[in-house]
Amino acid sequence: MSVFEELESEVRSYSRCFPVVFSKAKMSHIYDENNREYLDFFAGAGALNFGHNNDYIMNRIVEYIKSDGITHALDMFTTAKKEFIEKFRDLILIPGNLDYKIMFCGPTGTNSVEAALKLARKVKKRSTIFSFMGGFHGMSLGSLSLTSDRTSREGAGVPLNNTVFMPFPQGFNNTFDTIGYIENVLADDHSGIECPAAIIVETVQAEGGIFVAEIEWLKRLRTLCDKYDILLICDEIQVGCGRTGTYFSFERAGIIPDLVTVSKSIGGAGMPMSLLLLKREIDEWLPGEHSGTFRGNQLAFIGATAALEYTFEKNILEQTAEKGEFVTRYIEENILSINKKINHRGIGLIHGIDFADVEGEDICKKVAAECFNNGLIIEKAGRNDAVLKILPSLTITYEELTCGLSTIRNAVLKYCSK
Repeated sequence: MSVFEELESEVRSYSRCFPVVFSKAKMSHIYDENNREYLDFFAGAGALNFGHNNDYIMNRIVEYIKSDGITHALDMFTTAKKEFIEKFRDLILIPGNLDYKIMFCGPTGTNSVEAALKLARKVKKRSTIFSFMGGFHGMSLGSLSLTSDRTSREGAGVPLNNTVFMPFPQGFNNTFDTIGYIENVLADDHSGIECPAAIIVETVQAEGGIFVAEIEWLKRLRTLCDKYDILLICDEIQVGCGRTGTYFSFERAGIIPDLVTVSKSIGGAGMPMSLLLLKREIDEWLPGEHSGTFRGNQLAFIGATAALEYTFEKNILEQTAEKGEFVTRYIEENILSINKKINHRGIGLIHGIDFADVEGEDICKKVAAECFNNGLIIEKAGRNDAVLKILPSLTITYEELTCGLSTIRNAVLKYCSK
């Protein structure tokens, strides 16, 4: 690995947690240069909902390449784009009663967030955005201003302005009415806080520690935004595309956001792609007002179309909900009993095992490292990286789930048994 240490920037991150050279992957397994097999509970930080090199999706991409399909077209009309839009309309928008326009952004999730911010400010003619403590929305300056963790924000090098952070309900022991607090801020002409153009929310705070917003809270947030003429942005970048057991995580609350940011697994096979869904009546963009050379990744369109078909042909959403219940049962029956100070949160196939209250230094870090030593790739999240984040592909088998969860259990026994 000397070539990486010699020439790659110190900004590298995940490679420090998983210090091997990977060479190939298939579905829920990754292999290093020595052909050692690892079970993947990381799924490309949520970009690989359908596994590594899913045959259904990859065959479609390979066929497109072999046919000399267009690989780059800016935002011009192409067959690949047309087929994706039609499939997305027929399988997602119409059944969900979602009257959205689709905006194709640059290929990363943060660009979708940047576009949402620009449009919200343009439409409402206000500069302030409300975000939530614990939220993560990206690393470019606009989205970074919405991201709450101190380390990420310090990397900006400039003031991050025009964002006001509001308390997320989790972390207050259900004793604090966070929606009531926001409404008080908005109604009080002496609060010193301007009415925002938009409020952005993750219905499941992923990097923040796997905090799942309650349905009633989400409904109240939607009502509050309507009352005060505020656009509601749902960030579906990590928890969308089926991750929570419904295609969009906000569906369980029966709400319709004004804007929805989508990326990561929308490309089907880890292909870079992002889009912004926006209500028809707020599509006030001028031509080229938010542009980018790589908006509309043609190979990602092919992968995304195949992934949509695969999702519904294979009943991925129903299976994800069932697998999520399996994970919850396993953790409650086999891990929480090891130490009463361990906590668990999750929905669908995104779960967190929280070691924040467990005595000892860097317990979660030690557990994650032990898991990796035993062939399981898994990351940390939350305050002080105290939450072990379970994020496998949605196509993972029950046998693989059991194997990975057993590996976690053994690591927890090693460091947390009392």
